[in-house]
Amino acid sequence: MATVCVAVGLLKPRSVKGGVLFQAHPSVKLAFSSFSLEPALSDNAKSFLNVAIETALEAGKILREEFARPPEIKYKGDVDLVTQADKRSEQAIVDRLSKYFPAHAIAAEEGLGSDHDAEYRWHVDPLDGTTNFAHGYPCFSVSIALAHCDKVIAGVVYNPIYEELFAAARGDGATLNGNKISVSKVPSLATSLLCTGFPVHKRKASPNIHYYYDFTLRSHGVRRDGSAALDLASVAAGRFDGFWEFGLKRWDVAAGLILVEEAGGKITDFHGAPYQLGGPVVLATNGLVHEEMRLVALDLSRRDPASPPQNPTF
Repeated sequence: MATVCVAVGLLKPRSVKGGVLFQAHPSVKLAFSSFSLEPALSDNAKSFLNVAIETALEAGKILREEFARPPEIKYKGDVDLVTQADKRSEQAIVDRLSKYFPAHAIAAEEGLGSDHDAEYRWHVDPLDGTTNFAHGYPCFSVSIALAHCDKVIAGVVYNPIYEELFAAARGDGATLNGNKISVSKVPSLATSLLCTGFPVHKRKASPNIHYYYDFTLRSHGVRRDGSAALDLASVAAGRFDGFWEFGLKRWDVAAGLILVEEAGGKITDFHGAPYQLGGPVVLATNGLVHEEMRLVALDLSRRDPASPPQNPTF
C-alpha cells in the first residue's frame, strides 16, 4: 500500500537523556545540549534533529577510531571503495534511528537500513568521502537527514576530525556548533570561490571536466574536496559561494540541501527548477550568484560533451 502524506503534526521521538553521550569538542557539546529532547509538538523538526545530532556524534566517534587504524578496504565495482569504517558507522546509525523511530524508512548507502514505503525516510551516508578516508586525507563526514513526504525537514553534517557539526531544522535556520550560519554575500561569479566533485566510477563519461574548466576561468577558483555533504555545508557557512555536481545520490545531498536553504541559499537544477533528491544535477549557491552560474551551466549542458572546452567570453 502506498503511503499517503497528510498535513498532520509530526511524530514525537522517544525521550532520551539530555546531554552528549560521546566525546566531542566543547562547542559541539554545547550545540547538542542546547536542544531539549522533549520539545513542544510544534518543534518536532527540532526533536528529530536532536536524535540526528546524537547519532552523528556516535558515528563520528567510530570514524575517528577507525581513522587511527590501517583501513580495511574493499571495492564496490572497480574503483568504488568501501571500508570497515563505512559499515561500522552505518550500523550504529541504523541501530539508533531504528530504536527511536521503528516505523521510519532508512535509506543508507551501504544497504544496512530498512528502506520501505513510509511517510518518514532517513537518508544516511555513514562516511561521505570514503576515498579521502582511505588515503588518510581528513576531509570526510557523517551525513544524516530526515524527509517527510520527500521534503527534508532536518539534517546534520558532521566532520569528526575538525569536530564541526552543521545542523538545520526546517524553519529554524542553520548552525555550526550551535552558532547561526548564513551563506556569503559575494555578489558575482567572478569574485566567487566554488566547489564541485567528480564520480569515482565512469569518470570518462562524466561531462564535469568541461564545467570545471569553464567555471575555473570565470571565478576566483574551484575546489574539489571529495565530500559533497561538506561542500554543501561550506556553502551554507559562507566558505564557498557555489557548488555543482552530477549524479549524486539522495544520501549525498539531503542534509546539505536543508543546510543551504536554512542558511539563506538557493538550490536548483540547471533549469532553475527546485532540486529534487536524486536528481541528475544539483546547483547550490548563496543566491546572489545563482542565476549567473545557472546560465553558464545551462549553456555548457547544451554543448556536445565530446567537444573540447572553450575559452569563456567575459
